Amino acid sequence: MKTLLITGVSSGLGRAFAVGALEAGHTVVGTVRREDDIAAFQALAPGRAHARLLDVTDDEAVTTVIDGIESTVGPLDVAIANAGYGLEGVFEETPLAAVRAQFETNVFGAAATLQAALRHMRPRRSGHLMAVTSMGGLMAVPGMSAYCGSKFALEGMLDSIRKEVAAFGIHVTAIEPGSFRTDWAGRSMTRAERSIADYDEVFDPIREARLKASGNQLGNPQKAAEALLHILSVPEPPGHLVLGSDALRLIGQGRQAVDEDIRTWEELSRTTDFSDGAQIANN
Repeated sequence: MKTLLITGVSSGLGRAFAVGALEAGHTVVGTVRREDDIAAFQALAPGRAHARLLDVTDDEAVTTVIDGIESTVGPLDVAIANAGYGLEGVFEETPLAAVRAQFETNVFGAAATLQAALRHMRPRRSGHLMAVTSMGGLMAVPGMSAYCGSKFALEGMLDSIRKEVAAFGIHVTAIEPGSFRTDWAGRSMTRAERSIADYDEVFDPIREARLKASGNQLGNPQKAAEALLHILSVPEPPGHLVLGSDALRLIGQGRQAVDEDIRTWEELSRTTDFSDGAQIANN
């Protein structure tokens, strides 16, 4: 049995991951944003479900909470940076303050969580760091530039961390969900106000379709939890865990488009080298 930290367990996939882990017999420390959610979470499995009030954008609070978990609940085996939200809006219409806020939670909140947990895992030479990115971290769609940008940033961070800590016996996994039947696209979504008519034709149908699909998404959160628990049980977990057939399809299409550009423009790309330059190694 393992001890897991999961940020953002009040709803959505964070809640599903926590419930699945508790039902499997693990101990879960879940972070919430409201005092009212503490008792409800701990009632899920008294003695094994522990709630902590936390705003992941408060760096000092993140460190204090994780240090406290280590000294009171026990050593963390798994840390899952799940807390985050979606920001929908055409790039030109989205206030920069909203873009910054998106990155504060989705990127810097995850970074603070993983860094604080890593400080404890590294000396033990064991542990598993995870973060919930999105299929939008490996492909992009119109009307989600800030969200996709934040998830692309998190993907790059995780890929680098994975190479830094592999020698310490610490695993790093990016979890890339597709559309799941949670309230992510409903009340949990922040939406920038419309103001530029030029974007009506491309964006209005996208917003309307997303609102209509909310509550009828393809992905089953319980099965996502089962998939996550499965990779916790294998000796060599993946660096990337794509969840959902829609995510597989859309990520595949997005990566194919990048690969085609690379192939098409490969000759031009090579013209920018010095003839005696050093090649960078990918460690």
